[in-house]
Amino acid sequence: MAFPADLRHCRLLGLAGTAALALGGETAGALPVRDLLAPASARAAAGVVGVYFGVVLLIAAWALLGRLVHGPRPPDPRALLLVLAVWAAPLLLAPPLFSRDVYSYLAQGAMVDAHLDVYAQGPARLGGPLAGEVAPVWRNTAAPYGPAFLAVASALSGLTRGGLPAGLLGMRLVALLGVALMAAALPRLARHSGTDPAAALWLGALNPLVLLHLVAGAHNDAVMLGLLGPGLVAARGRWPVLAAVLVTLAALVKAPAALGLLTVVALQVRAGRRPLRAGLTTAVVSAATTVTATAAAGTGYGWIHALTTPVSPHNWALTSLLGRATGALLGRLGSGLAPLAVPAWHLLGLAATAVAVVLIWLRLRPRPVYALGLSLLAVAVLGPAIRPWYVLWGLFLIAAAAPSTPVRHRTAALAGVLALAALPGGGPADPGQLVLACCGAVLGVVVLWQAHQAARAPVHGRTA
Repeated sequence: MAFPADLRHCRLLGLAGTAALALGGETAGALPVRDLLAPASARAAAGVVGVYFGVVLLIAAWALLGRLVHGPRPPDPRALLLVLAVWAAPLLLAPPLFSRDVYSYLAQGAMVDAHLDVYAQGPARLGGPLAGEVAPVWRNTAAPYGPAFLAVASALSGLTRGGLPAGLLGMRLVALLGVALMAAALPRLARHSGTDPAAALWLGALNPLVLLHLVAGAHNDAVMLGLLGPGLVAARGRWPVLAAVLVTLAALVKAPAALGLLTVVALQVRAGRRPLRAGLTTAVVSAATTVTATAAAGTGYGWIHALTTPVSPHNWALTSLLGRATGALLGRLGSGLAPLAVPAWHLLGLAATAVAVVLIWLRLRPRPVYALGLSLLAVAVLGPAIRPWYVLWGLFLIAAAAPSTPVRHRTAALAGVLALAALPGGGPADPGQLVLACCGAVLGVVVLWQAHQAARAPVHGRTA
């Protein structure tokens, strides 16, 4: 007999997981500097164990929920939205987890509010306690985000007057709004794409990466996707102008969403509009939205140059690893080309991304939403910077439009693996924390196994 799986069990198991995450985060999360504990302290160690225990429980709850969604009597989308709300609830007041990026958002918003050039200087220029909360590697780095997000961050800075607790809560509420918009758009996109709305919600909104990084981490990718999803819904309806506005605003949060404008045009053409007219309308509306948003934010057009910010030697990416390895090899050989290795690999990665996007669109032109999902996944994987939550760019749309079950299974497996790929404090891994994380994961597996055995015992007793 399998581990019991009904909606109530899944809801409670996931709630236990996110509650353990929130509790562990109190001592091991990306805490304000004044609250940070020594990594070797007992409380910090217990926090890491607790967080990874919670991650394993959450992954298990999501997997069991997937069995229900793909079973003979799947829950309806409303029931799944309730599950999402229950799972997310403990994280609302939890400390930031898995990344310190939210402190960068707050500092950049304060810079815009103080009329400092956020695209020419890093948070160190702001000074004060808020700049001290930013991860050292990013304190002197210009903002890589567009004016739409910085306008939100600036407004939040004005509302909270630079207060850290209020600012963190505000950023999390903004991220939760983005997740809510994602969840609202997924069933509609799925119906238009001929896929199951419940399965789309399970993979695109309830997967652990959304809860760990968009909710607990309060990443602005939630805002990007929260605008992109409704924009594509509008494009599938009769609102091409609204679609172009929303997708452009998504791109003015994070630039990769600009690929969504291709989908807006493609969907208009499928609706019977002429390609030239659809392309010109989208281009004009996008340009007008960009000018308006940039003027409203007051940041100027420095964000165009700041698009190179992700190409930083501090960023982790496949191309960066290959570049460093190549540079080390050339250095040992005494070649003067060693410093060029990382930039060269970054350029190769960008070229490979462009080729992949072109091939995807040539092959999947009749399925523009699915083509966009695969394109954004290619940008995340082959680009000059990668984080676990970047995979959500493509996963969100693959969940809505993937035509085959194997693609969904592989995407779900990728999400499950990446859910284990970051430490709760958001810093670089060290051997001690990795051991503690493994202990927490093993503890979670043991508890799940014991629950599985307990569920089987009554059946054996009756059989005997």
